[in-house]
Amino acid sequence: MTVIQVLWCILFPAAALWAGERYRVAKFFGPVTLCYLAGIIVANVPGVRLSSEASLHVSEVAVPLAIPLLLFSSDVRQWPRLARSLIISFVLACFAAVAGAGLIGWFFRGQTDEWWKIAGMLVGVYVGGTANMAAIGRVLEARSETFVLLNAADLVAGGIYLIFLLTFAQRLFLRFMPAFTATPHHEPFEHPGEALSVWTRHHLKDMGIGFGLAVAIAAVAVGATLLVFGKLEASPALLGITTLGIVASLVKQVRSLTGAYELGEYVLLIFCVAMGSLADARILSGGSATLFIYVWLVMGLSIVLHTVFSALLRIDADSTLICSTATIYGPAQIGPVAAALKNRALVGPGLTLGLAGIALGNYLGLLTAWGLRWLAGG
Repeated sequence: MTVIQVLWCILFPAAALWAGERYRVAKFFGPVTLCYLAGIIVANVPGVRLSSEASLHVSEVAVPLAIPLLLFSSDVRQWPRLARSLIISFVLACFAAVAGAGLIGWFFRGQTDEWWKIAGMLVGVYVGGTANMAAIGRVLEARSETFVLLNAADLVAGGIYLIFLLTFAQRLFLRFMPAFTATPHHEPFEHPGEALSVWTRHHLKDMGIGFGLAVAIAAVAVGATLLVFGKLEASPALLGITTLGIVASLVKQVRSLTGAYELGEYVLLIFCVAMGSLADARILSGGSATLFIYVWLVMGLSIVLHTVFSALLRIDADSTLICSTATIYGPAQIGPVAAALKNRALVGPGLTLGLAGIALGNYLGLLTAWGLRWLAGG
């Protein structure tokens, strides 16, 4: 049964991606939501007994592999090439996430004993993405049900905000922000993740090399942690994996590996199925209102702070919306939002900023969590 459960976690993401390309309903929900739902449904089928230990092992292996694969496509040397308005707005979005999570977290400190952990995890997801939230949760030893509830709340809030971005966000922002003006710095960068599909046999070699390199990076980081501390410490191991992933991205041959980012996304979907399978329906239906409100307030305040600061500094509406998309959703939604804005010039920079958020998410999230715990005297 355990072998079948692990195979289910590994293979279902392929079905989710296939369905997303062929069925409108599946495309609307997206592969991440489908994978979580699949895990939750199977875990709550009467008569089915899943191994929570197996699901935890799958999730613990997936995160260290997904992070370097997602980072290989990044290139920190491109960051200074971005337009000044984009860089400023991106920095403001990161600051807004930290400030929003810190302020709301402090307000909720009497509601849950994991308030400071949750704040750090939310900074991770609203600067980088789900992989960052999962990594930070592992480092801080947050309860698995906490992660499931946070992700459920984030999926709902994120879905509502995405609809706003794809519909009338630009018209609203143009009422109090200047319009976008193209500059040479806004030329789109080449990005291996822009291909519609790389899941062909012609790209299996690059994917294999990327996967092997990700395994090597994880092994080096874990080995160095064991050597220095005498035992496996999650914090230095995951920060080491993040740092080595960024360093590897500086090598042109690594950065040009076709399909590495998509493979990282697939590994992340495996994590989603595994985490969903840990969810008991009773956990999702009872005692979760506080966490849902916590997440929605953090996301809402972060968006408002980012928008207000960008407006005060006279940053254009399109750059602000693209930076908000890059930090809250990562690279995945840059294309659709740029299309809604009718501004293809921001696709390349937006993808770069999305990857930059993944690179920074772990650092900022952990610093936020530890800072809040220190302020509370913990």
